[in-house]
Amino acid sequence: MGNYNLVKPVAPADITERKAYFVGGGIASLTGAFFLIRDAQMPGENITILEELKLEGGSLDGSGNAQSGYIMRGGREMETHYECLYDVLRDIPSLETPGHSVLDEYRLLNEIDPNYSKCRLIHHQGAPQDFSRMNLNRHQQKQLTQLFLMSEADTHGKSMEDYFTPDFFETDFFTFWRTMFAFQTWHSLTEQKRYMHRFVQHLGGINDMSALKFTKYNQYDSFVKPILKWLQERGVKFQYSTTVLNLDLELTPQRRVVRGIQTVHDGQTETIPVSERDLVFVTLGSMTESSGYGDMHTPAPLHPEKQNGAFTLWRNLARQDEVFGHPGVFADQVDKSKWESFTLTCQPSPLTEKIAELAQRELLTGRTVTGGIITVTDSNWLMSITVNRQPQYPTQPRDIAVVWGYGLFMDRPGNYVKKNMPDCTGEEILDELLYHLGLLGQRDEIVAKTINIPVMMPYITSMFMPRRQGDRPDIIPQGSVNLGLLGQFVETRDDVVFTVESSVRTAMEAVYGLLKLNRPVPPVEPAQYDIRNIVNAARVMNDGKPLPGEKLIGRFLQSGYYADKFSGPAPEDR
Repeated sequence: MGNYNLVKPVAPADITERKAYFVGGGIASLTGAFFLIRDAQMPGENITILEELKLEGGSLDGSGNAQSGYIMRGGREMETHYECLYDVLRDIPSLETPGHSVLDEYRLLNEIDPNYSKCRLIHHQGAPQDFSRMNLNRHQQKQLTQLFLMSEADTHGKSMEDYFTPDFFETDFFTFWRTMFAFQTWHSLTEQKRYMHRFVQHLGGINDMSALKFTKYNQYDSFVKPILKWLQERGVKFQYSTTVLNLDLELTPQRRVVRGIQTVHDGQTETIPVSERDLVFVTLGSMTESSGYGDMHTPAPLHPEKQNGAFTLWRNLARQDEVFGHPGVFADQVDKSKWESFTLTCQPSPLTEKIAELAQRELLTGRTVTGGIITVTDSNWLMSITVNRQPQYPTQPRDIAVVWGYGLFMDRPGNYVKKNMPDCTGEEILDELLYHLGLLGQRDEIVAKTINIPVMMPYITSMFMPRRQGDRPDIIPQGSVNLGLLGQFVETRDDVVFTVESSVRTAMEAVYGLLKLNRPVPPVEPAQYDIRNIVNAARVMNDGKPLPGEKLIGRFLQSGYYADKFSGPAPEDR
């Protein structure tokens, strides 16, 4: 956004007299509270965060121990242009490195130990597979290019199956793409287009994962805990075991005002009164709502929706006013939004030796291991596994490795275990993995030294469902006086879903917008307007082979005219 705009905003005159309530304890609410304190200068003790669970962090989680097994439902992928998130982290002190911010610590780690994969694909029971090519023919390249240039309005309500020909989904490009981002063929064409715009500068890194940045530990310990400590030191109140059922709204054609928050706290129904000058921020929906946990002997259960889940609140709001969008578009197709992940807690065994062999790195050095996911391309479940820097938990024993994995095609019998993935215990999922790694001959030794905890998530890709304008509500609904909406299911200009950045951006826009702070929200990196990114992406799609007119384009890019006139942000952002 430029240093000129990195200013301390002018605080609203009555900010010390106002209260703020956040519904949900995920990263959007945590950073929203941060923006209220740092930028709006609201006293921390005026802020209350209402959380249904007994733990904050939302989808950024990490728990467990070496005895019973560690659990990570998943982790959001990171890159360099998460401007809103990094604006927070630069002012949050590191928990381990005195004198450094979380951003200092994170960037230095990724400079010293950059991420890249040496084994992105495997097949034939553990054999590395070439991952250097996209294998897109001219027609498929043309389909991607036309989508990149298409008006977003022309993609509304459409799935990728409505646009791409079936052969496109068999390309290596789409294998890299779908397993990296968890896209299915029936997911939103709008979101596919947005991802292409948002990450066009990284297209050359979707196979070797060199575009990605990773934290030292899991994202709960690396991001949530230091932000939580900062908030608690400033008096922010956290009320756990609190389910918000609905909001009492005063509705007129011109104005929408929250007057009360209907809750169930520790089994008791309560309504929190809200004045017109107070602020309410609601995280709509949740990608990890109703997660079901299994163990070595029990499959992870599918709970489509608890009686009072995050989508229930959104449904109750939508019944009151059409400005809250259409939650059913995202929440009513569990068969198309669910998938299952699993976390392996591993003592040294032939399994850890095999992963180290594939990764071509040692597991327990504290440095990058697999460099992102390794995908089993001939797996009926399309299984992927990853080992990030170890330890993944500050208290993790130094001889234990934590492996995370997931299956994208769950509703098919496994290649070895002839069951659909959701019907399998943790031990059976481990057996299927061992088959694909060629380790069944050492099964008993490995099983004795491994704990596998599977997790079923009914809504994990629900935000990818095809949508139309109005299905997602605005961050500040039309006419709203004191209500802002946060998270993965609200309308954001240019940004994508399924990232930490998108949640933080909604919080920043909600706080700045309701309080009219005189500091702009950083724009999304305009990578799609830089001809250098476009030419590089086109060449990547062509497997590095020269493009028609490339020499002429290359001379233009190297010319002083281009460097002087067109480097940096797009014209509308300069």
